[in-house]
Amino acid sequence: MFDIAFSELLLIGVVALVVIGPERLPKVARTAGQWVGKLNRYVSQVKQDIDRDMKLEELRKMQQDMKDSAQRYEILGNETARRVEETVAEETSQISKVMQAMSATDGGLTMKEWDKVKEEEAAKIAAAALPEEPAALADPSTRPEPPQPSTEATPPQAPAAPVGDKMAARNDTGAKAG
Repeated sequence: MFDIAFSELLLIGVVALVVIGPERLPKVARTAGQWVGKLNRYVSQVKQDIDRDMKLEELRKMQQDMKDSAQRYEILGNETARRVEETVAEETSQISKVMQAMSATDGGLTMKEWDKVKEEEAAKIAAAALPEEPAALADPSTRPEPPQPSTEATPPQAPAAPVGDKMAARNDTGAKAG
C-alpha cells in the first residue's frame, strides 16, 4: 500500500519507544493492529461490494440483451409465419382457379375430385383435434347400432359396363359414322 522501507519502520519504532515508553508500547501496538485490521476488512468489504455491483450490472445488461434478442426472434418468427400463411393462401387460390378452369373443360369431374380432397383434409384436421374416444364408446356392447337398410324393393339397375367396353362402343360408333 505505502512504500515504506525497513529502515523507516525501525526509525518509527524507536521514536514510539522513546515517546510512549516501554510499558505502554505493547498496548498501543495491539490497538494500532486492531485498527489496521478493521481498516483492511472495511476496504475488503467495499471492494467486494463494488465487484458484486459490477457483476450484477453485467447480469442485468445480459438479461436485457437476451430479452431484446427474444423479442427480435419473436417478431421475425411471426413475420415468417405470416409470409408462409400468405404464400399458402395464394397457392391454394391458384390451385382452386386451375381446378375450376379444368372442371369447366372436363365437365366438372376434376372440381369434384378437388372438393373431395379438401373435405378429406378437413376431416383429418377435425379428427386430430377431437379427443380420444370415450371408454363407453370403446366397448362394442355400448356402441349404437348402425341404421338397417330398408327392406323395400328397389328396381333392378343395369350392370355398369367395364371401361374397356365403353371405349369399344365409342370406337364402333365412330367407325359407323365414318
